[in-house]
Amino acid sequence: MTNRAFLNVEASATGRRWVGPGTEQDRLAEAMAQVTHLPLALCHTLVKRGVAPGEAAAYLAPSLRDLLPDPLSLRDMGKAAARFVQAVKARQRIAVFADYDVDGGASAALLLVWLRAMGQGATLYIPDRIDEGYGPNAPAMAALAAAHDVIICVDCGTLSHEPIAAAKAADVLVLDHHLGAETLPPALAVVNPNRQDEDGSLGHLCAASVVFLLLVEANRQLRAEGTPGPDLMAMLDLVALATVADVAPLLGVNRAFVRQGLRVMARRERIGLKALADVARMDQAPTPYALGFLLGPRINAGGRIGAADLGARLLATDDPHEAAALAERLDVLNTERREIEAAVRASALAQAEARGFDGPLVWAAGEGWHPGVVGIVAARLKEGANRPAVVIGFDGDEGKGSGRSVSGVDLGAAIQRLASEGLIGRGGGHKMAAGLSLSRAQLEPAMERLGALLAKQGAGQGGPADLRIDGLLMPGAATMALVEQLEAAGPYGAASPAPRFAFADQAVSARRMGESHLRLSFSDGLGARLEAVAFGAFDGPLGPMLENPGAARFHLAGRLEINSYGGRNKVQLRLEDAARA
Repeated sequence: MTNRAFLNVEASATGRRWVGPGTEQDRLAEAMAQVTHLPLALCHTLVKRGVAPGEAAAYLAPSLRDLLPDPLSLRDMGKAAARFVQAVKARQRIAVFADYDVDGGASAALLLVWLRAMGQGATLYIPDRIDEGYGPNAPAMAALAAAHDVIICVDCGTLSHEPIAAAKAADVLVLDHHLGAETLPPALAVVNPNRQDEDGSLGHLCAASVVFLLLVEANRQLRAEGTPGPDLMAMLDLVALATVADVAPLLGVNRAFVRQGLRVMARRERIGLKALADVARMDQAPTPYALGFLLGPRINAGGRIGAADLGARLLATDDPHEAAALAERLDVLNTERREIEAAVRASALAQAEARGFDGPLVWAAGEGWHPGVVGIVAARLKEGANRPAVVIGFDGDEGKGSGRSVSGVDLGAAIQRLASEGLIGRGGGHKMAAGLSLSRAQLEPAMERLGALLAKQGAGQGGPADLRIDGLLMPGAATMALVEQLEAAGPYGAASPAPRFAFADQAVSARRMGESHLRLSFSDGLGARLEAVAFGAFDGPLGPMLENPGAARFHLAGRLEINSYGGRNKVQLRLEDAARA
């Protein structure tokens, strides 16, 4: 028997069924509140994350000291760190080969900043997305090997057998997190929590976290010889940025990385991030939202449509003038990227709609679609359809595509399966995101097979996603103190969404902001009023429903946040959905 919808909302303004906490979660939350004296709303959030009453205090104050895994628990880590330290001590020539996204750029910057603190430089090489594609290629690796003693591949390399074989004149270290195949490339060391012979317990780490663990082990080896290493805690802003931008789940040590990294970033000591925050007009303390939606897209813009190394150079620089110039350039490129993305998104959406959204996979392909934006467009299709999505841009007979998945469906493994079956040229990635290349003749058979593989994992079995509600609040209970306590259960992001609360039977007053946004206030009639904002409300049904409410009353659902506009802090609701009461 299906449980009754929360507040009896079977179909909200956005067409979703509201699902609230079950009776067992209610019981556990109430028991935790009695034991810990924490607010019930916070206890619901903790119970949902599997936190027991005795673990609540530690969960609310995650310690990197307690949560940091032993670097040597990863295969090949000891070998990789020893070779890295040897190269530093002998002043050997080091090259860093990085992916062109935020994770790759942050990973490269970690190494470059650490090496600079040790009085040593390194060559940075980031392949061009269009001319070279993702990951190491044989000509580049051979050229680097001829001029360097050690090549460190970050956020790439696990599947690069031939390119790494071409670098036989140098020792190659791979620091990656993408899904590994049954055989590893001929590198001196492949450190990757998603190797097939790892237990998967650290599979949620991004590449920058793997690089950070290498530096922890390198510092440990140096310390054993009486040599102090650079301050690693000051580098956690880069790890936090990569973790959020790469949509790594904010679980376990990732929570501590991001929590501590945000504190480091708030000090504004990294010249490149300070310059980028200024051009992005970030006037508040950094949050996961700012990392994911303000800083991340700008750093990515270089790899998407500009010079591939701009982001890594910005993150690594110690020159204020260079930082300002790079940040300005990335900001301009990000604006251009948005324009290109909008055109591709419109074409892809029309094609996907014509094909239909009722299957296990949503996909679109077009001539001349810029390979730098297909991943973003795939993410938009995925969000709209609640299904895995793949978008492919063709240049003649060659297509390069990117996919995004939904929770519980491993897209990377499915695309890697296509490559092993010869249905595409290349492909791989991780659970939530993957890339592929294929010919026009391969397109239809590959997408049909991919849909079948994803269907076996349960993709496409539902309509619009249910709206998960964490609890019921009254406007008077939404205080600054409660929001600050809820923030302690964060940071929130991938696999750990911010709690969502419903407010029942509210009288609403609303006004339109600009073309598509809505600002409103609401009350349950018991005195307290709460402000709310709904961005993009008039791009869908939410704005028209609430703009002229009259005497109607509504159930409202969203996430609480602190609005610091004008230097004054007050609680507001980021409204996500509504239904007539």
